[in-house]
Amino acid sequence: MELAEAREILVSALNEHAIMRGEFTLKSGIRSTWFIDAKRAICRHPVLAATALLTLDRLDPRVSAIGGLTMGADPIAFATAAIAQAAGRPLKAFSVRKEAKGYGQGGRIAGSLESHDLVCVVEDTPSRGTSLLAAVEAVRAEGAEVIQTLAVVDRGGTAARVVDPLPFTPLLSAPDLGLPYEGGLAQ
Repeated sequence: MELAEAREILVSALNEHAIMRGEFTLKSGIRSTWFIDAKRAICRHPVLAATALLTLDRLDPRVSAIGGLTMGADPIAFATAAIAQAAGRPLKAFSVRKEAKGYGQGGRIAGSLESHDLVCVVEDTPSRGTSLLAAVEAVRAEGAEVIQTLAVVDRGGTAARVVDPLPFTPLLSAPDLGLPYEGGLAQ
């Protein structure tokens, strides 16, 4: 699959399956007239492969592990690691739990992350970037170095400022989908 085709598949699937209109309260507490449940689109065939291909294309070549807060990051991280492996690029994947589990080995990280890893933290649709930042902090607590953040859709236009000075790489922005940055998110 070519990158242009992958982008077309992702945009089409998001428009068809993920964008809802109405009155919504976002995780940040901001009211919005639209909402994107990206997983409703990303977790379909061939959208998952297209998203992973686009992610891998935008990934810093030094990245050795990819992940973020569960559930938003999971399909992106694990599919990208699989596509990378098929392309001959070693890439680990992990999830960050919202809370440390109190049994077994405990901790917030599930999957493969080591202290020497250079990490890309991913999210499906950040509004303000707070989930990205929470995952960055959890990865740093494990001793790994975050060198990039990435989102499928930059919903709010402010994530880049929240994670600054880390590079923020969105595959798409809300305006790419014909949607405004709204609710004061881009201010």
